[in-house]
Amino acid sequence: MSTHILIVDDDHDARMLLEAVVAGEGFTPILAGDGAAAIAMLADMVPDLILMDAVMPGMDGFETCRRIKTLSHVAHVPVVFMTGLTETQHVVRGLAAGGVDYVTKPLAIEELVARIGVHIGNARATRSALGALNTAAGKLMATNESGNTLWATAETQDLINHINAYGQVDLQAVLTGMIARGTQMIGEAVFEFGPLSVAITYLGLGSPAEHLFRLSRRAEGLEAAALQQVFSLTPREADVLLWTARGKSNKDMSEILNISARTVNKHLEQIFIKMGVENRASAAAAATRVILKAEG
Repeated sequence: MSTHILIVDDDHDARMLLEAVVAGEGFTPILAGDGAAAIAMLADMVPDLILMDAVMPGMDGFETCRRIKTLSHVAHVPVVFMTGLTETQHVVRGLAAGGVDYVTKPLAIEELVARIGVHIGNARATRSALGALNTAAGKLMATNESGNTLWATAETQDLINHINAYGQVDLQAVLTGMIARGTQMIGEAVFEFGPLSVAITYLGLGSPAEHLFRLSRRAEGLEAAALQQVFSLTPREADVLLWTARGKSNKDMSEILNISARTVNKHLEQIFIKMGVENRASAAAAATRVILKAEG
């Protein structure tokens, strides 16, 4: 399988040089002249590594990297910065943006090639481990002491992106708060991020510098609301349909909802009419599809 390296640099000569170096090592180079072009390309491809010029007009390399790290399907791809900036603050800025390495211009080609090989090897090992995690336990993530994500399974990264999209509560602050409380916070706690209700479980230290968490979206209360909206039901009708989908009898629903079995039956009659179905089985099947979508 070919190894693809995305080269992002606004300087034409630099791109041509890097293209020749990458191709000469047996890799497949892909060229982008600026950050916006790189992000557009990533909508349709997942490279094995990204060589990123830090200083570019418009969207610079640091901002481009930050945006790439919000895209769940390419967040794992290592980004190596290339720049003439050598001050410590610039190195820190590159690493904080999500870069894994920093090489200075003019480039030492042999050193660059060696670093590319190391990071591609590390990335493949990480993908293999994440693949196993995605299969075995798809809701895990790890952070450092400051709450910065070290890795996350695909399912968790998607949930993190949803949380960050609302921007009302700082997830990183929540995680660092749980880390600070240490063993007192081992266990599950529920937090509200806009309309999302998320259960976060602090699992403790995976290694001396790695804090493990499990994140899962809580669907409680979402199912009935979704049924009410989709089928134009009253709140009580939505409750009846929800328990119908869960296989409860009229007698069971009467006790759960504190209404008579006769009232339950009247609600069902109206529910069938609104849904355009003729029996409980059809109603339950249609409701289950909506519930699964709401939980997803």
